[in-house]
Amino acid sequence: MDQSTELLAKFGVSDVIHTLNYIIISIGYWHIFKKCGVKKIWSFIPIAREYHISICADREKEGRAYTIISGIYYAIRVASLIFQKNTIILLILIIPFVGIYITIIITEIKIYLGLIRVFERKSRWVWLFIFLEAPTALLWGLSSKFVPTKVFVDYNKNEAAKGLGKEIAAIDDGLTVNINKRTAIDFFKKKTLLKDIHMCIPKGHMVLLLGGSGAGKTTYLNAVTGYEKADATIKLDKFDVYRDYAKMKYDIGFVPQQDLMRGTDTVFMTLSDAAYMRLSADVSVMERENRIARMLDQFGLMAVKNNLVDKLSGGQRKRLSIAMEFISNPDLFILDEPDSGLDGVVARNLFESLREIADEGKIVVVITHTPDRVIDLFDDVIVLAKDATRTGRLAWYGPVNEAYEFFGKNSMEEILLTINQKDEGGEGRADEFVEKYAERMKEKVG
Repeated sequence: MDQSTELLAKFGVSDVIHTLNYIIISIGYWHIFKKCGVKKIWSFIPIAREYHISICADREKEGRAYTIISGIYYAIRVASLIFQKNTIILLILIIPFVGIYITIIITEIKIYLGLIRVFERKSRWVWLFIFLEAPTALLWGLSSKFVPTKVFVDYNKNEAAKGLGKEIAAIDDGLTVNINKRTAIDFFKKKTLLKDIHMCIPKGHMVLLLGGSGAGKTTYLNAVTGYEKADATIKLDKFDVYRDYAKMKYDIGFVPQQDLMRGTDTVFMTLSDAAYMRLSADVSVMERENRIARMLDQFGLMAVKNNLVDKLSGGQRKRLSIAMEFISNPDLFILDEPDSGLDGVVARNLFESLREIADEGKIVVVITHTPDRVIDLFDDVIVLAKDATRTGRLAWYGPVNEAYEFFGKNSMEEILLTINQKDEGGEGRADEFVEKYAERMKEKVG
């Protein structure tokens, strides 16, 4: 018996054919990936291969769905092997198994149709991909006749805009942010979400956080508050937020866009619960009661303190959600779209309350999608922008009036359009201003 016969006897004819088929498909995809500008190594990795074909097909959304569904599919297959002697469990598993298998086939068809469209071929090629994937993939990969109409460049290969590249000295009375890098793994890719962001915010300042979709505003806030740690040094006064988080958690307040209040509780009960959660255990009962009373008075809630949360107006609910976080008297107060869903007059009153908080010697950082109607209440603006690598970068931090001059614009909306990418309807000048601001910083810090 020769070696090939022994191999067939050991593994079985079907196993050998399956392996050869997989190798041929991988070779074909290797060359397709090369044509599309996708990393070729993914062509040999199961599931990841199909996800990256979806990138070549300009169907990443379907590729993500395929990855998740395939993971569930293989989990069910493993479970069926483990419980293969249990008829009841196998019958229970067969229904989701069939449904998921059909979903996988439908998703594959969508991805292949996208690939066919990118390569400008007739839709009937989809059946060859489904039933004769190995020779079809090999033909598309090796033949010079099959060329994509666009190349999906890996953004991480692009040259990033030059930044400051070093940390700045911390201030003793305020917030110092030195974010070197914040990375994350997203569907087989390591992405740099934020890079080279350095600033000092003095106490008593109300700061607007401005940036387009995907510029890293939420990631920046999570890094600053310690919710998602980055390669960074964040200091509030002389304390390190990451290292001294147990001490600092009462000094940082964060109000999310969506409130988390029970509608069946009264305003007073809601603030009482917040006081128990947000104030340290050594705070006396009298001090806690005084703090609740002050919040009711400061945010104009005294008249409705016995009302149910569900009966409050939109503006009152926003004020209550702010009061819940401010009850611990934090030095750093962050709000994500506090004016969402509010009309101009109510929103204006809300921002005037935030201005009063800043005037108490606090740092207030706010995200809002309508900054120009209340911009006169802000001291500074942070402008985050996506550079050529789609990484969140600092394009400006400083006084509002100087920002207009720096960007050569007359409104925050115009500044946002300037730094947004062209495929987002902007001017695509993010890299220009990231480098311009970095040079400005280098002159200041030496």
